[in-house]
Amino acid sequence: MDSLIQAAAVALAHGDVLAALKHVALRDDPPALALRGIAMAQLGDFERAKALLRSAAQAFSQKDELARARCIVAEAEIALVSRDLSWPSQALDAAWATLATHGDVVNAAYARNLSARRLLLIGRLDQAERLLAEFDPAPLPSASRAAYELTLAGIAIRRLKTKPASAAFARAAQAARQAAIPALTAEVEGAAGVLHTPAARAIAGGEERFVLLEEAEALLQSDVLVVDACRNAVHGRQASIPLATRPILFALARILGEAWPGDVSRETLLARAFRARRIDESHRARLRVEMGRLRAQLHSLAQVNATKRGFALAPHHAEKVIVLAPLVDEHNAAVLALLADGEAWSSSALAIALGASPRTVQRALEQLAAAGKAQSFGGGRARRWTVSSVPGFPTALLLPVPLPGG
Repeated sequence: MDSLIQAAAVALAHGDVLAALKHVALRDDPPALALRGIAMAQLGDFERAKALLRSAAQAFSQKDELARARCIVAEAEIALVSRDLSWPSQALDAAWATLATHGDVVNAAYARNLSARRLLLIGRLDQAERLLAEFDPAPLPSASRAAYELTLAGIAIRRLKTKPASAAFARAAQAARQAAIPALTAEVEGAAGVLHTPAARAIAGGEERFVLLEEAEALLQSDVLVVDACRNAVHGRQASIPLATRPILFALARILGEAWPGDVSRETLLARAFRARRIDESHRARLRVEMGRLRAQLHSLAQVNATKRGFALAPHHAEKVIVLAPLVDEHNAAVLALLADGEAWSSSALAIALGASPRTVQRALEQLAAAGKAQSFGGGRARRWTVSSVPGFPTALLLPVPLPGG
């Protein structure tokens, strides 16, 4: 490695992009192309960065498979940051194998962390945890260690485990300070802010209050029956009942939970859950059927009793019923939560992250755009979506997680 290449690499490691480019901007040899690609990525020009990295990978000789593997890892990170989830993850796995075989422990660990970050983004938390458990983060430089700790914190946040998340954020902050990269320090501080801002509303007895993630975690671990409108489930000490695929049943459960300990009239249930305007016997018959299905779903946690004017929820063991609702009720909240990370998403990437059909996601984006909550730029396959200003919109409780038991 010549002195200019080494100086550029050191400058990039310390976040000084312009200094790095001064050393290699006019060079077209493979190492310089790779460093220029990384620099352009740090400046936000992802398309140029990918082109430079691919050129570098092609320019390296067949004997330089280690250098080509490092280029692939860099391109994989650009794909992740630009939310190109269709980028072939098998290429990153192959690069990791090459790096591990050649003893490049630091870059092999970094490649594994990138794979874990992608899995975290699409809600595959168990797989992400297994990947992180496979390697020792000790050899990682400070900047990479901060990224590793942020991934651990992200997994803990999705699982609603605030103490491990807080510890991981603290380690990430320490690593960022050691790296002395201001942008990284700001990123860690911004990510850790999720622990100190309201995440949801707790509704009980006709009253509501804001709760932090820590308070939401405590509610879910208490003896309270929680109707979770953030993840469309009902939680109790004995079980968690996912109802994300049963929207009518969950709507009924939420309405009954908000009214507890009182009951809800049949007319109110039909108007809110079924959006019925003119109620007739067919609506009443359907309500009876859906209430029977709700009883079957919730039998281990509560009864759904018929009253003179409607229905009421009666927990078996819980002393209280609380509805945990998003700060802002939004039909397309899951899409908005992903967009709220500040990155530009394609509709196909959103579909992959949510496990939904592309048409469903496209329809949600069009509705959000019509409401002024999302905006797009570009056209065709290059079209990208970002969130418009939605002050205080929470994401942690709305992001994809594995369903209980699955």
